[in-house]
This record gives sequence, C-alpha cells and structure tokens, in this order.
Amino acid sequence: MSEHGTWRRVSREGRRFLRGRTRTLRRLALWSLLESAHTFLGGYAVARALDDGFLAGRTGTGIGWLAVAGVGALLGALALRGVFGGLADLVEPLRDGLVRRSVRQAIGLAVSDPARASRAGDSGAVSRLTQQTEMARDSFAGLVLIARSFVFTALGALLGLAALAPVLLVLVLPALLLGTAAFLATLRPMARVQRAALDADEALSGRTGELAAGLRDVIACGGGASAGAGIELLIAEQERLTGRLARWTALRTLALGVAGRLPVVVLLAGTPWLLGRGVSAGAVAGALTYLVQSLLPALDALMTAVGAAGTRLLVVLDRFCDPEAAPRPHPEPLAVDPGPVSGPPAPPAPTSPAVELRRVRFAYGPRAHPVIDDLDLLVRPGEHLAVVGPSGIGKSTLTALIAGLLPPGRGTVRVAGAPACGAPGRAAPGYGPDVRRTLLPQQAYVFTGTVHENLTHLCPGPVSRGEVERATAVLGADALVARLGGPDAVVDPGRLTPGERQHLALAAAYLSPAPLLLLDEATCHLDPRAEERAERALAERPGTLVVVAHRISSAVRADRILVLDGTRAVCGTHAELPARSPLYRDLVGLWNAQG
Repeated sequence: MSEHGTWRRVSREGRRFLRGRTRTLRRLALWSLLESAHTFLGGYAVARALDDGFLAGRTGTGIGWLAVAGVGALLGALALRGVFGGLADLVEPLRDGLVRRSVRQAIGLAVSDPARASRAGDSGAVSRLTQQTEMARDSFAGLVLIARSFVFTALGALLGLAALAPVLLVLVLPALLLGTAAFLATLRPMARVQRAALDADEALSGRTGELAAGLRDVIACGGGASAGAGIELLIAEQERLTGRLARWTALRTLALGVAGRLPVVVLLAGTPWLLGRGVSAGAVAGALTYLVQSLLPALDALMTAVGAAGTRLLVVLDRFCDPEAAPRPHPEPLAVDPGPVSGPPAPPAPTSPAVELRRVRFAYGPRAHPVIDDLDLLVRPGEHLAVVGPSGIGKSTLTALIAGLLPPGRGTVRVAGAPACGAPGRAAPGYGPDVRRTLLPQQAYVFTGTVHENLTHLCPGPVSRGEVERATAVLGADALVARLGGPDAVVDPGRLTPGERQHLALAAAYLSPAPLLLLDEATCHLDPRAEERAERALAERPGTLVVVAHRISSAVRADRILVLDGTRAVCGTHAELPARSPLYRDLVGLWNAQG
C-alpha cells in the first residue's frame, strides 16, 4: 500500500481509538491546564519581580513574585502526578487491543491460508505479540506525555508573552514556526525509510536464523558462498537504509536547531529595538525565561519524540492495522543454491582413494590433548566403513575432518585425491554443493519449504518426480512423504519428530550425486529396522559410505570397521576385530547385552 494510504489508515484507526476514551482525554486535559498555569507563572513572575520589585528598589515585592513562581512549580509537580494516572488509562487499553488484534490476525491467516501460515511459522505473530506491542505501547505513552506537555506548555508560554508585551510574539513566532515546519517535512520520509529498515532487519534476522540452523550442512556441502550471498545482500540493503535514515536525522536535527535556538538569538538581537519601544527589561527577561525554561525544552522533547518514537509507532501500528503489512518470512526457503551447472560432475580418478588420512593429528586448542593423533586411514572407492568407539573419543571429529569442517593440526586429509578443506569438487567456482561428499549429522537439517525441495537441495541440477519417488521408496520414506501431503506439501520442521527429519535427510543424501556419504549417527532416531533399510540402501548406492555407528548391527553391515580408542586406531572386519581390539570386544558385548 502507498505511503498516503498508510498514514490515512493509521490516522483512521487512531481517531477511532481516541473517540472511545473521551473521559480519559478530558481528565488529562484538566490536569495539563495546571501545567499551563505553572508555565505562565514562571515567566510572568520573573518579569514582575524585576520590573515591580528589584529594579524598582522593592526587594520584598521581588521576592514575593519569585515565591509565586515557586508555587507555580509545585502546581506543575501536582499536575504531572495526575497526568501519569490518566496516561495509564489511555496506554494499557492500546496494548491490550493490539494483542487481541495480533491473535485474530494469526488465527485468520491459519484459517484462510494454511500454506502461507505454515511457511511463516509463528515468528511474525510472536514478534507482534511481544516486541512490537511493547514498542507501540512505550512509543505511544512517550508521545502522549510529551505532546500533551508541549501543547499546554506552549499555551502558557504564548499567553505569557502576550501578557508581557504582544510585540514579543512578532519576534519569536516566525523563527519558531519556520523550524517546526521544516521538522514536520521530515516526518513522512523518515517513516518510510524506517519502515523499510525494519523490514530489512526482520528479513536479515529470519535469513540468519535459517542459515544458523543448517550451518554445519551448508559448510560440509560447500554451499557457504551461495548461502552467504543472500545474507550479504540483506546486510548491504540494511546498511544503505541506515545511511538514508542518518541523513534524514541530520536534517531533523537542523530543523530542531532552527526551532529551538533561533528564537533566542532573535530575541537577544532585538532587545535594543524592544527597549527602544517601551518594552521593559523585566518583560524581556520574562520572555527569555519562557523560551529557555519552558517553550524550547518542550519543543526539543516533542521533536525528538516524534522523530524517533513517532515514526516507529506509525510503522508498527500500520502492521497491526493491515495484516498484509505484517512481517513475512523470506520468500525463499533456505537451500543450498546449486548455481549454474553445465553438466554432471566429473568422477574422481579411478586410482584416487575415496578418503585418505596421513599422520593426521587434531586437538581443540594448542595445549589440549589431541583427539586424533597420528592417524593413517585409507578408504577405497565404493567401500562401506563403520567408525566405532566410546562417546567423546573423536568419531564426530573424524567426520568433520573428512567433511572439511575442521583443518588437521598436522598431516593431510584428502577426499577423491584433493585436500578435504579445498575447493575442488564444487559444482561451479564459488557456487553450489561440494559434489565430492555429503555429511549428515545427528541433528538432521530440514528447512521450511516443500518436501521436494528438502529432498533435492543437495542436487546440483533438476531432479524428476520419478527419481524422488524411487528414492523415498527405497529408503522407506514414501509413507512419511504421503503423510506430509506429497512432494508439493510444505514442511514445517518444528512439527516433525527427530526420526522424521532424519528420514527426509537420508533420502536427500541418497539423491545427492556425491560419491562419498558421511553419516554421523544420522540414523540414531530411527528404529533398528528403518535404520537397517536406510543403511543398506545407501551402501548399495554407487559410492563410498562412512558411518559413525551406534548399534552393533550397523557395524556388522560394514565392509570394514575403524575402532577409535584414544591411544591407537584399529581397522578391520567384524570377524577380525574381537581378537585385535579389546575395546571392540567390549563394545560388542555391551551392544549385545543392550540389544
């Protein structure tokens, strides 16, 4: 909707809200009249104290008028106490109304457009219920308090200037009105920029949240450049809008200087002219008191509040008045962008091992005990390797080294003949997943998007519906896909069980063209039958499979087993290892006892 429509819509809603609270507004106005009396007495008493008292040689009269000014200050304090009581009666109903409207919007969206509601999740509604309602409440309270104070302070000050000498208004008003008009001219542009900045901030928060949830997978699959490109664009947009907002703020500050300082300069410069036309020194001093102590501080506070809280309040209220203006999720689900692909990835040279580690050492810190020390490992293309060992021994660290997430402290780690941390194997320079390998961690990565997008995001090119259906059938995930509503159904990750998320991630890995799959306890939430079916399917898939095993059945199915025991690694078949590794013999006994 246009900017004009935004102002009109919020103004209409605001008038409707205020019309229902006329009694509260009258009470606020009555208390504020005392503030006007305080302002009037402040300048007028100073003028009379000088003209009728101290300058006339009557000290007692001067002190008496100053006492009257003190009484005015007490009236102001009493007025402020009453104002805060009325303010609560005005502000709290606004907050309650916004909460009710936010709940109705969320329910209405879920009923009218379930697909969009599923994509959006609860983040927009939660933001409006918490942060944005409190922002509106605080901004509205500050604006009412300051705007009311300015109106009645200005009324008392202008009446006081007219009572002292009407000609004073001729000097003060033009500069005051000029600065105020310049300030008002900046309000709409600032509101427009602030709204755009708020949208950019929400989009950036949503995008970074999605990226953080799948950061390990994105890095392991070589999608950091493409996934980060969207973040960089949002950061650049936010930087641009912040610069525009700063420029408008500078103009607003200039207008504030004109309205808040120029009247004082004009009054002081015109003092000789005023005195020459019969205006008393006390009247000039009283006028200066009105400006410095009452009118200009109130104007300063009003401009600051309207320029900051006012534009922010306009943006937030517009989101509640119009559901279409409420925060929306980023239009695209987080998925690794495959980028341009000219053809299928070239297979590794037949002579290159699938994985090769030479004298690899890794520790989490220069003085830390090494988690992996002097490890040599060779995994042949097409081999199925299981990695076993007690918790914390370094199994996940090993998969992270092979996936390129961690650089070795010493030695070399190579995948398909190239360094594991290097760029070779990307679908295109700087874009797309690393087609040499796919890593599935224990916490499976599933994003908000369709089932088809979740199953094919690791593929550098389009995948047919038939290929997806065959993969889900082989993995045993077809029933899950049907229960979710089919390939075009939208997935809400928060509503899936850990096992369901793992099932989808395993199917995505099966469809991936990567010749090396790394499963870091990626089946731990599946039952034994589902786990066996998934692992057998992935092992029969062309390529190499490395599995961090958490059940004896998983190790038995492997061609070879790597046992990590913290001092030395032993590699062999299930039949060989009980005689060669006491740890493996104990693990087999423990697994058998549990199973």
